[in-house]
Amino acid sequence: MTKILVIVLLTVLIVLWLKRMGSKRDGGKHPPQAKAPEDMVRCQSCGVNLPRSEAILSRGQFYCCEEHRQRG
Repeated sequence: MTKILVIVLLTVLIVLWLKRMGSKRDGGKHPPQAKAPEDMVRCQSCGVNLPRSEAILSRGQFYCCEEHRQRG
């Protein structure tokens, strides 16, 4: 009977230890933060709206691609 109690106790301790180790690994991760809203600009050639960071600026005008910049 003593052997069974020791085996059950060891099993419970191992399971608790594994859960604790797993929560420590996951606890360090932070959920990704949402990006701040970005200004939208309009392509002078085709009129499509796109984020300022993706637009091409040429002579004070915004374009969605190099081809439209060359046309403008």
